[in-house]
Amino acid sequence: MSTTSFSKKTLGLETGEPAVTPPPAGSETTFAKKPKLGSTKSKKRDIPEGLWMKCPKCSTMIFDKELDDNLKVCTKCGHHFPIGARERINALVETCSFEEMDAQMTSVDALRFTGVAAYTDKLQEYQKTTKLKDAVVTGIGKIDGHRLALGVMDFDFLGGSMGSVVGEKLTRLIEAATEKALPLIIISTSGGARMYEGMFSLMQMAKTCGALAYHAKQKLPYISVLTNPTYAGVMASFASVGDLVLAEPGAMIGFAGPRVIKDTTQAELPSGFQTAEFLMEHGLIDAIVPRKEMKERFGYYLEFLIERLKKAAALG
Repeated sequence: MSTTSFSKKTLGLETGEPAVTPPPAGSETTFAKKPKLGSTKSKKRDIPEGLWMKCPKCSTMIFDKELDDNLKVCTKCGHHFPIGARERINALVETCSFEEMDAQMTSVDALRFTGVAAYTDKLQEYQKTTKLKDAVVTGIGKIDGHRLALGVMDFDFLGGSMGSVVGEKLTRLIEAATEKALPLIIISTSGGARMYEGMFSLMQMAKTCGALAYHAKQKLPYISVLTNPTYAGVMASFASVGDLVLAEPGAMIGFAGPRVIKDTTQAELPSGFQTAEFLMEHGLIDAIVPRKEMKERFGYYLEFLIERLKKAAALG
């Protein structure tokens, strides 16, 4: 007896494409064509990085070249962006008049500091990124025809912290100004002493102020400029003892941070008590000078101070 296998089919359940009934003759039917992938061009353009900067104060997007041409000052609200030491020097001194001092002086790891990263590794990293040997550039130059000694700190190098090299370079600059009877300008920006150098860093406070005392004894002008931010050991030493103390608009200035002061005093602090504007109202700062006006103001102040010095010398 032979066995035959049959396959059962259930009516209406067969799998397959359903039949399509063609439209009646004479009727008009419109079919939408499916667009091909990638056939439409996106109008959105990617903005390359590094061409625009957003102002933290007014949120305006500023073209980098426009910002550089305006000395890193927002063209809309006047917010002062950080600026490098060499950029600032180029904006202030007369062309080719700046003679840098102690350009190759570098810090050493006297304490053999180790932490998250070794001090020597940190120094190499910041020397590579900033193209500076340390956090200050010093030298002799001319502003508005006046020959002077100029020191400019750079916050991009380890937060502008004051270590042995910063203190030594500034001290040598001050002593050179005293020896050559030159006026002195120091533009500060710093988070304070350099913790990697411990007590060696704190000693720079006394050393710089000692040199400034001899400079003052010769009745030579010293203008100190405070930029954002200027704190701790730098503010507690050479930055606050100028014949004239100037500041850029909105600069944060103080010895310790607001949270530390609040925790120490257990008191409510006035709003904005560490801004240049607040400190000027209370007598710590003589004038707030926008960056674009700084060169012109230096010429005016130096003329006044030098003339005063000449008159004092004539009177004996």
